[in-house]
Amino acid sequence: MSTNNKTLDPAATTASQEDISAEISSIHEVYRQQLLSGMKAETQPRVDFAPYRSSLLRHPTKNLHHADPETIELYSPAFGQRDVHALESDLTIQHNGEPIGERIVVSGRVLDGDGRPVAGQLVEVWQANAAGRYVHKRDQHPAPIDPNFTGVGRTITGANGEYSFTTIKPAPYPWKNHHNAWRPAHIHFSLFGTDFTQRMITQMYFPGDPLFALDPIYQSITDQDARDRLVATYDQSITSHEWATGYNWDIVLTGSNRTWMEEEEGEH
Repeated sequence: MSTNNKTLDPAATTASQEDISAEISSIHEVYRQQLLSGMKAETQPRVDFAPYRSSLLRHPTKNLHHADPETIELYSPAFGQRDVHALESDLTIQHNGEPIGERIVVSGRVLDGDGRPVAGQLVEVWQANAAGRYVHKRDQHPAPIDPNFTGVGRTITGANGEYSFTTIKPAPYPWKNHHNAWRPAHIHFSLFGTDFTQRMITQMYFPGDPLFALDPIYQSITDQDARDRLVATYDQSITSHEWATGYNWDIVLTGSNRTWMEEEEGEH
């Protein structure tokens, strides 16, 4: 699972933020006009989104073929509910000391398109630390690595589809889409169905981030309502006195209000 984009052609990074923002604005205006003419709203990101320079390289270009799930699972990890320990959902206690940064709790529910809870779902998260750095050999961003924060966790949804993670609020970080490009702070979520061929990946963002308008990955979802569904809500009922701020974020798997899911692993 990659973090910063290290494989993009250096020539693509010469565009300025103003160039990227102008491209985003132009695409969104065309989409707005299409909505006014009666086109159905888009709820998923565009596979080819020019301001996201490497989008052309990040999806299949040939016809898809059905795979045999049993064959795939011979080479995949296996998990069961007993294999996921309750402590794995707390990313702040995995090492010998306290991690640096703002402690937060992210809670919500996994739901289907009719609002019914999805129980027994394996949910994994991974993220950058409070300095915007991943513990990954390909991430060479000159920000410190926190020895007490790895940035990965997992849990199983409860009977009402509920999940909860305790972690550190991640910071924005630079990436190589264009000159002076920064990604908004986010947490990656991975959800599994009944086997490893039913994996979906998405990202959760934090309210009020000034980088939203500048980020071509976030803006590749042309519909504002669909983008808004990726943003968590600050929740005082989840916040703990003198301990952690709290955010609520529900994940909808199907239906017209479903949460955006990435087409591939390894997004930013």
